[in-house]
Amino acid sequence: MINAVSPSPILRVILGDQLSHSIPSLHTMGPHDYIVMAEVMAEATYVPHHPKKIAFVFSAMRHFAHELQQKGYQVRYITLDDPNNTGSIQGEVARAIAATHATQIMITEPSEYRLWHDVMQWESLWGIPVICLPDTRFMASRADFAKWAGDKTSLRMAYFYREMRKKTGLLMAPDGKPLGGQWDFDAQNREPMPPHIHPPQRMAFPPDTTTQAVLELVRDRFSHHFGSLDPFELGVTRDQALMCLHDFITHCLPYFGTYQDAMRLGNPYLYHSLISSYLNVGLLTPLEVCQLAEQAVLNGHVPLSSGEGFIRQILGWREYVRGVYWTWMPSYGQLNALQATEPLPSFYWTGDTHMACMKDVIQQTRDYAYSHHIQRLMVTGNFALLAGLDVGAVQDWYLASYSDAYEWVEMPNTLGMALFADGGKMASKPYAASGKYIQKMGDFCKGCRYRPSELLGTDACPFNALYWAFISRHRDRFKGNQRMVYMVATWDRFSADKQQAILCRADEWVQAMRIGAL
Repeated sequence: MINAVSPSPILRVILGDQLSHSIPSLHTMGPHDYIVMAEVMAEATYVPHHPKKIAFVFSAMRHFAHELQQKGYQVRYITLDDPNNTGSIQGEVARAIAATHATQIMITEPSEYRLWHDVMQWESLWGIPVICLPDTRFMASRADFAKWAGDKTSLRMAYFYREMRKKTGLLMAPDGKPLGGQWDFDAQNREPMPPHIHPPQRMAFPPDTTTQAVLELVRDRFSHHFGSLDPFELGVTRDQALMCLHDFITHCLPYFGTYQDAMRLGNPYLYHSLISSYLNVGLLTPLEVCQLAEQAVLNGHVPLSSGEGFIRQILGWREYVRGVYWTWMPSYGQLNALQATEPLPSFYWTGDTHMACMKDVIQQTRDYAYSHHIQRLMVTGNFALLAGLDVGAVQDWYLASYSDAYEWVEMPNTLGMALFADGGKMASKPYAASGKYIQKMGDFCKGCRYRPSELLGTDACPFNALYWAFISRHRDRFKGNQRMVYMVATWDRFSADKQQAILCRADEWVQAMRIGAL
C-alpha cells in the first residue's frame, strides 16, 4: 500500500497593516497552508505608539483573523498576552515554522523598510524559500515609481499625479484631457471656515466583545504611552470602514475641497475623510475609494473641485510619498539638510503651552490619535521647522502619535514636507509660515495669549519672530530659491536694528521653549 504524502504547507505571513482579503500572500491559498498573524511587543513599542493606534490595529487584526477562519483557512493567531509570545514578528514566524513544518514562506512586501530588511534575511536564516510579493493594493508599484523617478534629483508630486490620472483614467475626459480642463482646482479650494458653518457629527462604533478585550489588554500594557485610550470609537472591520467612507462621501466630500485647509478650535474633524487609518491597514483600498469619489462627482453630488482635491490626496499624494520613501531609503531617513538639532520640547507630549493652536492640536492628538493634514503641517510641523527641532525626534513623535502613522507615509511627510530636511528633494520650498497664516485659516488666535499682529513684544505670537529668524538662519540657502527669494529680500530690507531685535526675540522664545514656559 502506498502512503499518500500531504503537500508541504506554505506559511503565509500577514502583517498588521495587511488586513485585506485581496492581499497577494493569500492568493492560491491551499488547504494545507497556514496563515500566521501575531500581536508583538516590538511593533507596539519601537516608538511608544498611541494606545488608540495599538488597540485599533490589534482589534482589526483579530476581526480579520476571524474572517479568515470563517473561510476555512488555518490561522495561527498569537495574541500579545500569549505566554509563549516571543515579542517579535521574526520570533513568531520561527515558532510557526517549527509548529507547522512549513517548507516555504510567502509574504507581501512590508510597508516599512526595517521590516522589509528583516524579511530579506529570512531565507538564509531558516534555509527555506521566502517569496516576497509586491503589494498590489497600491496603484503604483515600487517598480513603477522607480521608473518614473529615473535619475531625477527632485521629485514633484504634481507631475506624478498627472501620470497617475492618465494611467487610471480617474477624472479624465474621453479625449484624454483632465475633466474640467485642468489638473487641479486649488484656486477654488482651501478657504477659511466661516463661523456659521457647522460640520456634521461623525460615525462612532461602540466596542464589541473582541474590541473590549483588546482595550483591557492595551490599558494594562500601554497606559504609560502618550494618548488617551477612551473613548474608543474607531471602526475595526471592513464593513465599518466602508460605512465611514460612504458617510464621508455623502455628508462631507461636497465641502471637503473648500475647507480642507481650515482649522477650528475644539473641532478636529471638520469635513475630512477620517479614512486614512483604514486605508493604511488595508480595510479599504485606494482605488475603490477614488472610484467612489469619482462617481460622486460624475453623478453631480460632489463638485469637481472637491472630488479632485480629495482624489489628489490619495491617487497623487499617498502614492507619491510611498514611492519617495522606497526610492530613497534607507539613506533618506538620515537627511537633515537644515541641521536641525534642538531637542523636542516637552509640550509636544503634554500640550502645556500658552500657544492656543499648538495646545489644541496636541490635545486633539492626545485624545483622538488624529489631527488633519494642515494641523500637522502648518501648526506642529511649522513650529518644529521654525524652531529647528531635531528631525529624528520630530519624526518619532509623529510616528508615535497618530493612528494612521506608518514610516512609509510619515517619514516623507515629516522629513520632506514639514521639516524640509531633504533640502528640497520633495518640496520646492519649505512650508514655513508666521502666525498670520494660522490666524487666516482658523480661529485659534482669538482666545490666545499671543497676538499674531505683533512681532516683538512679550505678547507677540512666537511664530512671527521664529519665522524671520528661520529666514535669516538659512538666508544663503533660500536666496536662490525662486519661491523664497521675496521673503529673503524682505528680510534684507529690514534695518540692522530691527533684524537684531527679531533675532533676540526669537532666541527668547527658544529659551522659553526649553524651560517649558512658552
